[in-house]
Amino acid sequence: MKSGMNFVKGMGLGAAVGMVSGAVGYAMVKQNKHGVKKNVSKALKSMSQLVDNVGSMF
Repeated sequence: MKSGMNFVKGMGLGAAVGMVSGAVGYAMVKQNKHGVKKNVSKALKSMSQLVDNVGSMF
């Protein structure tokens, strides 16, 4: 039962992170359409590094 709760907590955390990143991305696009491509590239690189770091912890 405890592992099921951990899974649910992880799902909730993932959903929250997704919503926040979506809101930030939407705000960026609305604010500055010209420099969005460069900023998105940087953000995707940072996210891939984060995922790699989290994966290496396990």
